[in-house]
Amino acid sequence: MREDLSKDLLPTHGEAIDPVEMARRDQRKTLPKRFYKQASVELREGVYMLLLDGRPAHTPGRNKLALPREDAALLLAAEWQAQGEWIDPGTMPVTRIVNSALDGVSREIEAVRDEIVRYAGSDLVCYRATEPEALVQAQTELWDPVLAFAREQLGASMVLAEGILYVAQPEAALAAVRHAVAELPAPVPLACLHVMTTLTGSTLISLALVRGAMDVEAAWAASHADEDFQIRIWGTDHEAEARRARRWADMRAAADLLAALTG
Repeated sequence: MREDLSKDLLPTHGEAIDPVEMARRDQRKTLPKRFYKQASVELREGVYMLLLDGRPAHTPGRNKLALPREDAALLLAAEWQAQGEWIDPGTMPVTRIVNSALDGVSREIEAVRDEIVRYAGSDLVCYRATEPEALVQAQTELWDPVLAFAREQLGASMVLAEGILYVAQPEAALAAVRHAVAELPAPVPLACLHVMTTLTGSTLISLALVRGAMDVEAAWAASHADEDFQIRIWGTDHEAEARRARRWADMRAAADLLAALTG
């Protein structure tokens, strides 16, 4: 069995998860043929390992694909079992996240936390339109609850800005965000938060999802307030819809994996 198959399919050490680039990479590669019959999970050495025909699967960094909770490991197994004649990494977002966590995030935990906090420094929900009124209203309805969550549950009172002019956030607010980020275990839950933050452009939306103040659908809608407004006016196209569908699959996978690990 090709134990190093994931080396050809998944991000390398520390490589950021970029759904669009992953999709392009998939198109450039010839998909490998499925070489195993059964993907399963088994408790070994205190963790739940992904097994392919009874043998442990590995990340590109030669770490075993294993998670501390069975429900989370079963998400991995489901992706591998769902593959058809050919193995398509574009349909394996949970595997990509776990791979990135075990090979990359685990070695750069503080750097990943710092990056998430930096997103909060220019968080999506803090930058408001002044017109048209319909967009202003949409942002208010979707983003004000996120700011209320940050203020009431995190102790982070954020400053709002109009347009795209940068406004520095109070140090106390960013310190509160940093504390919330540090509470999330590493590496896999932290990797999930990082994926959700980069996909939404908002640390606050992602933390609201982590804390149960929003579900994943509401978080996704909040992060696309501007885009959805433009779609209502101008419509969309197939390429944009496909790109958004790929990103949604990664968002859903990160939320499901996080829930399985921390719920």
